Amino acid sequence: SISRGTLTAEDRFKINEHMISGIKMLEALPFPAELSKVPRYASTHHETLKGTGYPRKLSAEDLSIPERILVIADIFEALTAADRPYKKAKPVSVAVDILHKMALDEHVDMDLFKLFLESGVYRDYAEQFLPEAQIDEVDISKYFTEQKVA
Repeated sequence: SISRGTLTAEDRFKINEHMISGIKMLEALPFPAELSKVPRYASTHHETLKGTGYPRKLSAEDLSIPERILVIADIFEALTAADRPYKKAKPVSVAVDILHKMALDEHVDMDLFKLFLESGVYRDYAEQFLPEAQIDEVDISKYFTEQKVA
């Protein structure tokens, strides 16, 4: 595992480059009207509410509800994915804890994070796509008391 903050500027550029390539490819496709927002949705899944994401450094005011939902889904999938050579897949409870910290720090939408938990979609995803050993108990009640990042 690589500790946080150890990437060089060149490493970060290479990682972020996939977003720029994706935007260019998707914007060149002739989507039908009902799918016209696909390039935008696909290109905002690394943005944050406080404007520190990439590639556009959009803020909360710039991100629609579907885009905010995709951010949460993308992070949860990345945290629990077993196919990443640079990190070990996290258990569901650890992924939820990390998402909660990200919500407290205004990287992701707190209300949508809570909906993610209340709806059970995190559990449905885990049961459908994750190995049983990775699915552990999550006490969602602890995420419904208001807290601030210290």
